[in-house]
Amino acid sequence: MSTVPGSSVTGPRHSVTELARNRTFGPLYSRNAKAVISRGLMATKSSNWLVMLSGFFEPVLFLISMGVGLGAIVGPVQGPDGAPISYAAYIAPALLAVSAMNGAVYDSTWNVFFKMNFAKLYQGMLYTSLGPLDVALGEIFLALLRGLLYAAGFTAVMGVMGLITTPWAILMIPASVLIAFGFASLGMGITSFLKTFQQMDWINFIMLPMFLFSATFYPLSVYPQYIQWLIQAMPLWHGVELLRQISVGVFTPATAVHIGYYVLMTALGMLLTTVRLRKLFLR
Repeated sequence: MSTVPGSSVTGPRHSVTELARNRTFGPLYSRNAKAVISRGLMATKSSNWLVMLSGFFEPVLFLISMGVGLGAIVGPVQGPDGAPISYAAYIAPALLAVSAMNGAVYDSTWNVFFKMNFAKLYQGMLYTSLGPLDVALGEIFLALLRGLLYAAGFTAVMGVMGLITTPWAILMIPASVLIAFGFASLGMGITSFLKTFQQMDWINFIMLPMFLFSATFYPLSVYPQYIQWLIQAMPLWHGVELLRQISVGVFTPATAVHIGYYVLMTALGMLLTTVRLRKLFLR
C-alpha cells in the first residue's frame, strides 16, 4: 500500500494517470518541479557548462569593443535622466538585457526543442507523476538560473569598469531575471509548435533585429515615428529601457510599464507552455 503526495488515492492498483487526475491540481501539477531542475543541473554539469560560459563572454566582448573602442569616438551621450554619461555606460545596461534574453531563449528554445523532438525527454517525464506545469516550471527555472548568473557576472564587470555610479544599479540583477523569465516562458511555448530545424531558424531571425534595433546602441529618437512604434512593441526594448533607467537610479511611470510588460509576457508564456505540453503529451 502506497500513498502519493497531493492525492487521496492509495494502493498499487491505480495507474499514474488515475493518480494524477485525483491530485489537487489534476494532471497539470504534482508540485515536483525540483525533479526536473535536479536533472537539468546534472546535465549542465556534465556537458553544457562550456556553452553557458561562452554565453557570458559575448556581451562582455561587445561592451569592450563597442563601449570602449567606439565610445572613444562617440564621446558622452545623454542618459535616461538627461545627464551626460559615457557611451560605455549607455550601452552596458542594454547589453545586459540582451544577455538575459539570449541565455533564456537558448535554454527555452533550442534546448527544449532537442528534448521534446529527439530525446523524447518530456514524454518520459509526463509518463510519471509529473505534470506539464512541473516540466514548464523546472525548465524555465533553469533558464532563469542561467540569466541570473549572466546578470550577476556582467554587473560585476560593469563595476570593475567603473560604469556603476549608483547603489540602485544592484536592482539590475533581479530586473534581468524578470526579463529572462518573460523570454523563457514565452520561448518554451513557441518552441512547442516547431518541428524542424528550419523552423527553429526563425527564432534567430527574430532575435537579431531585436538586438540591433531595440535602442541597444543608439536612442530610439533616431528612427521615424512609425518605426519607433514598432520597436516599442518588441519585448527587448522594454528590457533595455528598464535596465537603463535602473543603472542611473531614475524611475518614472514608464518603469512600471516596462515591468508590467514582462509580468504579462510571463503569465501568457506560462499559460501557453502549460496548455501546449498538456495537449502534446497528455492526450
